Amino acid sequence: MSTITRSLPRPSQDTILYAGILFNVELAALLAYGLLTPGTLVPARYTLYGLLWVNAGVLAVAKTDIAPASTRTKRRAALVAVGYFAALAVAGGLVTLASPHGGAGFRIGWLPPGWGPALIYGGETLNLILMPARVVGYVALAYLVYATVVDAAGAAVSGILGLLSCVSCSWPILASLATGILGSGSALAASATALSYDLSTLVFLATVALLYWRPFGR
Repeated sequence: MSTITRSLPRPSQDTILYAGILFNVELAALLAYGLLTPGTLVPARYTLYGLLWVNAGVLAVAKTDIAPASTRTKRRAALVAVGYFAALAVAGGLVTLASPHGGAGFRIGWLPPGWGPALIYGGETLNLILMPARVVGYVALAYLVYATVVDAAGAAVSGILGLLSCVSCSWPILASLATGILGSGSALAASATALSYDLSTLVFLATVALLYWRPFGR
């Protein structure tokens, strides 16, 4: 049976148990982060967004199986996934051009949980801003794109239809570019920053859902 489409499964007892354990572990981690580090848990919605990115990304990867395919097909799919991750990294701000007045070397950014602790590197040419939520989320999206391309290559007509769900792959890139443009003016900088978290989280979750369930293949 093709893995192009999936129905909404009922969670098993084990899944519910693991979810409960995960909830308690994350709650303890949040308290420790707020008490033992310079980081902050507010605004609360940013913390929620960060956890959504991490949990949705990990869950999607854990629940996605790669269809059997030739080595050649998997290599091509891997190239597509790597290219997609690179595009996300640039559009999403993981990799940026160095600022003439930026600091050099490594430092930690104590952002709200999920977004922080962020590993930040300032170089002569490029900057790296490795926020955990973005890294996990973009790796998950790239993996789902890889799985979709492999599936589509081996499932004939239904596979081609399933690949159409990859139209949604561009959403996170377009959302990042849109909020970046909005924030180019100083008067809009604060509102654009808030919008970027709201919009990017909505787009990320929608893209994960479409790439996982692939409704266009039905």
